[in-house]
Amino acid sequence: MNSLQNNLVPGETKCHIAGTFGTYVSEALDNDPEFYFFSPDETTSNRMQQVYDVANRAWQQKEEAWDKNLAKDGKVVEILSENTLFAVLAGHILSGGKGAMTSYEAFLPIISSQLDQHLKFLKQSKEVAWRPDYEALQILSTSCWQRQDHNGYTHQNPALITSLLSKPSNLVNCFFPVDDNAAEAAWKYMTESKNVVNLATFNKNPQPRWIDVPHAYYQLENGGASVFDFASDNEPWVIVAGVGDLPTQEALEGIKLVKSVYPELRMRFVNIAALSFGAIGTTDNKLSQEKFNELFGDWPVVVNFHGYADSLRAIISNYADPRRFHIHGYEDQGSTTSPLDELARNRCSRWDVAADVLSICERGDLADQMIDRKVKNGEYAALYGVDE
Repeated sequence: MNSLQNNLVPGETKCHIAGTFGTYVSEALDNDPEFYFFSPDETTSNRMQQVYDVANRAWQQKEEAWDKNLAKDGKVVEILSENTLFAVLAGHILSGGKGAMTSYEAFLPIISSQLDQHLKFLKQSKEVAWRPDYEALQILSTSCWQRQDHNGYTHQNPALITSLLSKPSNLVNCFFPVDDNAAEAAWKYMTESKNVVNLATFNKNPQPRWIDVPHAYYQLENGGASVFDFASDNEPWVIVAGVGDLPTQEALEGIKLVKSVYPELRMRFVNIAALSFGAIGTTDNKLSQEKFNELFGDWPVVVNFHGYADSLRAIISNYADPRRFHIHGYEDQGSTTSPLDELARNRCSRWDVAADVLSICERGDLADQMIDRKVKNGEYAALYGVDE
């Protein structure tokens, strides 16, 4: 994996997190005969179609002239059944193989019970001396709830994050790469880990690049969280945090909005790249209490989170009084609407983050301005189907 430029201007360059994961999957397919990729009929929809440059779909029936990328020895297994795909992937891994699975975020909870059984096996296998280490089971979750402006409410469900983070076996890592550089660091960790389930959640549309490669590795090596200096002031009054690519983008836009109306307000931005059972960070590198205090101090904190707020609140309660943390997360509100209005319906938009920060600082007048702008965008989206 090659490092990208280290002297980047944060947010200036667009990157493609899904395409980055697709590239890494392609490399694994091409270089490792034991690696297989499992997907419903969504590989191209999920922007990972480059896998077909190095591998074919597994296909045992007659081939027609119009068929593409089919072969009896294909290593891309596509069936429109997440249950079947997961069962084959888990069997392959427990037989000594390697692999990854992708699907729409909304449909991955279908395999939740199967994941429970896999995790129970891994837990018990550690107690048996002759059991070998098993390759990590990799799940790539994309087509996320924030960008379902065509599919709408039916295609919104980050519940697998909640399910996996609740497992006390401590055999699950949930990654939230903020850009393609963070995806590189996450994928390296994922493919080098053993006896765990790794879930990486990311949107399939182009996103801003925020950090360089060394920073991305630093995050995972230092408890899964870091300060973004470019969006932070010394001696802050409020902490703003983001967990996930679009939640981070909205939180950073929220900081800009606050600065536009209250420039003297001092803020720090913290990005969280990974969560595991009861902690920020990974199963083998959890954020320490000392580091948590260094990042979040005793200031009020506004967090924009990809999943359900209670999932993160439960983790925060192990570090600090959660009442100090104002957590924005998915609230089961949706429609076929514009991207920003989708976020606004779940109070995860830039306007919601800005209004919360301003309210904390007792500037309700300015907070009301933000909510007014949010309402106007919603009205515009209802009329024209796009954001204002």
